[in-house]
Amino acid sequence: MTVGLSASVVATAAVGQRGPGTAGATLDRPLAWHAALERCFAVADGTGLYREYHPPEPRDERYSTEWPFSQAHIALLDLAMIPGTTGRRFAPALAKVRAAQARYWSKTSTSGRAGHLAKVLPPLGHGDDLYYDDNEWVGLAEIQHHLFRRDPVSLRNARDIFDLIRSGWSTDTTLPSPGGVRWTQKSDNGDRNTVSNMPAAEMGVRLYMLTGDRSYLDDALRYYHWTNATLQRPDGLYADHLKTNGAIEKRVWSYNQGVPVGVNVLLWRATRKPEYLAEARRIAAASHTYLVTGGRIDDQPPPFNAIYFKNLLLLEHEIGGRRYRDAMRAYAHRMWSTRRNREGIVGFPDRRAELIDTAAMVQIEAVLHWNPRNFALLY
Repeated sequence: MTVGLSASVVATAAVGQRGPGTAGATLDRPLAWHAALERCFAVADGTGLYREYHPPEPRDERYSTEWPFSQAHIALLDLAMIPGTTGRRFAPALAKVRAAQARYWSKTSTSGRAGHLAKVLPPLGHGDDLYYDDNEWVGLAEIQHHLFRRDPVSLRNARDIFDLIRSGWSTDTTLPSPGGVRWTQKSDNGDRNTVSNMPAAEMGVRLYMLTGDRSYLDDALRYYHWTNATLQRPDGLYADHLKTNGAIEKRVWSYNQGVPVGVNVLLWRATRKPEYLAEARRIAAASHTYLVTGGRIDDQPPPFNAIYFKNLLLLEHEIGGRRYRDAMRAYAHRMWSTRRNREGIVGFPDRRAELIDTAAMVQIEAVLHWNPRNFALLY
């Protein structure tokens, strides 16, 4: 069903003009956040890579780790999907950052599968460990790119990443709540997280709808049911992770609430079983009460909130209304008003500015300028 949705809406949107579905907002903000990101974080050496912190310090590694870089990659994808001439002007930058993404890709890993490592590969870096959630964000971006461009390469990339994710399923039956996709391949960390399982489920349902291969849906349901049985609270909210000793880290992070909303929406699309859409509504309402009404959303990291709000827009595409879009826009306005420092990037008083925070704001502001029809492509 999703395959038939157009991601290239013909509409003019340039600086100073109103974008579709933005209630009078102009495109100044996403373009300003992005310009500042490039000015402060881009490494101008032809690699297309970014540094992680600003201002840089001598002890810093030259290039960002994978998770922040992936969010800068997704920021450019979201900008390129703004309708009209504004989105089209980002096509070259998107191609460049997609090529740079491959600098994290290793043909092997601890599990023997190819995947994105935490740092760029030699000769630019030393690769380091592999995190399954890092790969899932890239996989979901590849699916979004495929739905946008209809290119076979990004779909193939997503399928390769899902092969890696399958290898991350825990087979140790002696652990509490056996199963679950591990967070990392690191030998000293056996955590199984909401963030390593629900995005994997979201990928699986998307791949099932794109390919018709039932095994993707079966795996998605396995990840979904394990997370619900292990980490979901009765009120619908999700804890962060399960440790190998059986202890649960109960911290409520916004992205851990958003992705299950998206998974349920996609399961409803794939199966038309109404209980999935009802569960998406329940989680969205519970998380909105806890995070937005409860005044906790601004204490969450910006990249977590970008993921959270995007998944709520995926739900809103199905059920209508503007409650979640309005909450997203209000958050974006507060960040612009209170967290944008003199250099135009996201700044917090207790630490240096980070690439990932400004990349998140580019994503949020860009998506708020999409045609609402294309919220169906989000995750």
